[in-house]
Amino acid sequence: METQELTKNKSTQEVANQWAQMCREGKNLDCINELYAENIVSREMPGYPEEIVSGKENVWNKSKKWLDNVEEYHKGEIGDPIVAGNHFTSKMDYDVTFKDSGRMQMKELGVFEVKDGQIVNEQFFYSM
Repeated sequence: METQELTKNKSTQEVANQWAQMCREGKNLDCINELYAENIVSREMPGYPEEIVSGKENVWNKSKKWLDNVEEYHKGEIGDPIVAGNHFTSKMDYDVTFKDSGRMQMKELGVFEVKDGQIVNEQFFYSM
């Protein structure tokens, strides 16, 4: 059975809980494969590289690039998701050393839209 068939009956809360669990386990790329729609749109804050990325493969590649740039994780925390209708949000805190820019502490808020049991939009707001 295709992933789309498995996920289309999931509620927003179920998708949010699974997203949080997979991210906490470091399964970020698996999460994209399993929970994201083919036509996903990912938005970073204005002015940041790859501000808007469309399509599951491109979003996966963007995430892989970010993960590959991490030299060391010092601390990471994914907050419990909060659901409102077909959206959920989660607070994320990271303390990481990047290969190209050194150590950074990031506070991030992700907002996700779910349709037919899959994440179709994500947008990130953060401070470093």
